[in-house]
Amino acid sequence: MKITIAVLLTCHNRKERTLSCLKSLFNVDLPKNIELNIYLVDDGSVDGTSIAIQKLFPQVHIIQGNGTLFWNQGMRLAWKTAFKVYDYDFYCWLNDDVILDKNSLSNLLLDYHEAMVFSCSDVIISAACRIGVNIHEFSYGGRTDSGIVVPNGKIQRCKYINGNFVLVPRSIFKKIGYLSNHYTHALGDNDYGLRALEKGFLCFTSKFYLATCPPNEKIPGWCNPEISLLKRWKLFHSPLGLNIKEYNYYRKRFWGSRWVIFSVKAYLKTLFPRIYAKLSKI
Repeated sequence: MKITIAVLLTCHNRKERTLSCLKSLFNVDLPKNIELNIYLVDDGSVDGTSIAIQKLFPQVHIIQGNGTLFWNQGMRLAWKTAFKVYDYDFYCWLNDDVILDKNSLSNLLLDYHEAMVFSCSDVIISAACRIGVNIHEFSYGGRTDSGIVVPNGKIQRCKYINGNFVLVPRSIFKKIGYLSNHYTHALGDNDYGLRALEKGFLCFTSKFYLATCPPNEKIPGWCNPEISLLKRWKLFHSPLGLNIKEYNYYRKRFWGSRWVIFSVKAYLKTLFPRIYAKLSKI
């Protein structure tokens, strides 16, 4: 039986990274019954990304953005476009800085089926990513309230999912819909996993590392004491930083009245990062 998968990506001025990601995607080993269709939002790139993709990978469906979509809204647009074309069995989120292993997608599908049997219902699978090709240390994947979920050869439940390489089945999409319109760049992936849990579905992470994706900076710019207060304050409100309004919405949505505590902590970390770090260790 044919299985259809829509792979969703969004990019902005990262031509070489995006091309490397697509190359790894087209190099994955897949069973003959798997049909992939790729939908990529080029969010206003001026570095020739779209032209290069059209030349090297003409089968990719390119959707043009205006440069204001960022990750969450770009992925939302890719998802909406894909669903208009076809009602796929799965929707696969893929960051354009991810390099997939040859067996990544087939193993992710195997993990999905095993997790579905275990949970007796449909599930979301977030693939574990390593920091480097030969460096088997966690960068992205599944998390719990206790921290990261490191792959151990078994499927493991998680509460929070990173959107770097994720498989969402049709049945969950039909119940939850697209990534939330309340987020511009970050938090939409965490929000989606938590909404799935609210609906009674489960989230799992893969048995093994299935891809490589270098991590972002260890200390986010909005709370990095080495960065000026003015720049921290701008990042505190920026889609590429904390984006405090959207962060507050996220905390209210899932933590109720406790959102105030998280918000106050965020302000303190931005205004007094060194003092906050010292007090946190006490």
